[in-house]
Amino acid sequence: MTRTILITGASSGIGKTTAEFFHDKGWNVIATMRSPEDEKELVGLDNMLLTRLDVNDHDSIDAAAAEGIQRFGRIDVLLNNAGYGAYGPLEAFPMDRIKRQFDTNVIGLLATTKALLPHFRQNKSGIIVNVSSIGGQMTFPLGTLYHGTKFAVEGLSEALHYELEPFGVMVKIVEPGMIKTNFGGRSFDFVLDESMTEYLPTVAGMQKAMGSYAANPSEPLVVAEVIWQAATDGTDTLRYRAGSDAEALLDERKVQDDATFIGNMKQRMAQ
Repeated sequence: MTRTILITGASSGIGKTTAEFFHDKGWNVIATMRSPEDEKELVGLDNMLLTRLDVNDHDSIDAAAAEGIQRFGRIDVLLNNAGYGAYGPLEAFPMDRIKRQFDTNVIGLLATTKALLPHFRQNKSGIIVNVSSIGGQMTFPLGTLYHGTKFAVEGLSEALHYELEPFGVMVKIVEPGMIKTNFGGRSFDFVLDESMTEYLPTVAGMQKAMGSYAANPSEPLVVAEVIWQAATDGTDTLRYRAGSDAEALLDERKVQDDATFIGNMKQRMAQ
């Protein structure tokens, strides 16, 4: 029987590449996005359903899940990929944009997961793959909001594993490093009030540090291949790293105490 994956945030980057990858592997793909009418490359492919899903519109989540099940009979894998990064001094962020960051990256992920759980529980099988980041295990300057959401994804995923495993549903976390996507454009929300001059040295230092870390980003296909592994390896592995930089940076963070890690980050900011 052909298996089916539902992907959020499939209009570009990791989500779109993963939709294409699973489709090429012979899967049914429910590629969801906020504006499916704008999608050009995925239109008309066999076993590919394009449909609207905005993780901040819970009615659209229910509708997309129902449409996918009606079209393909069942959903085997949920990929929670939709999200973006908000960076900048916390003091400069208006509360509506703080709320939007958590609504999208955390509440939206939970809402999408919750919508699929009755289906998975009825089938006594299913795999939930949550796209986190190296930023769910380590932090960069000015990433209070983004890292807060990704640390949340790590924690909720690990805890959810205990709830769902007894009836055959697995939870997986994928942690990409720096990836060649439009994260710095459409998926990046940077806020700075230059009148708050005390933050400007940190902003300049963050740009230096991020530049050194992002020198050799991986292709989105690297992440798609790791997502494939998470969805198909049949193991109870919880965390999967995506990209050689993710392997190196997370290993480094794991063995360093806080003072060493923060000290090294400050050095990169000063270079």
